[in-house]
Amino acid sequence: MAKATERKTRGKPSKVHQLPENIKTKLDELLRDGKLTQSAILDKVNALILDAGLDHSDKLSKSGINRYSTNMQTAGQRIAQARAVSEQWVAKLGNKPSGDVSNILIEMVRTLAFEQVLKVSNSDETVEPKFIKDLAIGIEKLEKAATESTKREKEIRKTFAEEAAALVEDAAVQAGLTTAGANAIKREILGIA
Repeated sequence: MAKATERKTRGKPSKVHQLPENIKTKLDELLRDGKLTQSAILDKVNALILDAGLDHSDKLSKSGINRYSTNMQTAGQRIAQARAVSEQWVAKLGNKPSGDVSNILIEMVRTLAFEQVLKVSNSDETVEPKFIKDLAIGIEKLEKAATESTKREKEIRKTFAEEAAALVEDAAVQAGLTTAGANAIKREILGIA
């Protein structure tokens, strides 16, 4: 019986998400600030709700504000973790081509998709066709991005090699190397690309 009730309410926006934008913004600011207790924040926000002419039934509850605060903290922690991981990889790859960073991000998304598929396959829930469709589209876009990233990196390397070969050829000729010798060096550099 509880599951039927859960299904009816699932997807319904919480009272917090139904608040007018200015009140929700104030709630977010108060929660981020951390100077007031949740009870004090609840009193302030509920006063704003009544001042705005909303109904008493629109007032927030202690459990509702606690749930929203917990979700905010969880999201904040995930963002902080993502930033920390990104900073570590950027520090490691700072002087390397941007393609390496793109490849890491693509691999991270592949891993997340794989974990979601495992999670769904290990649960008793039926897999929605929309999930399969969205996953297939996501994988297609991911592989396209990987291909484009590889192609872009090759083009960058080729352009760099061509520029380096031209510079080497000019320098070799100026240094007294024969045109044939300069061309041989140029071919070696272009062969690398």
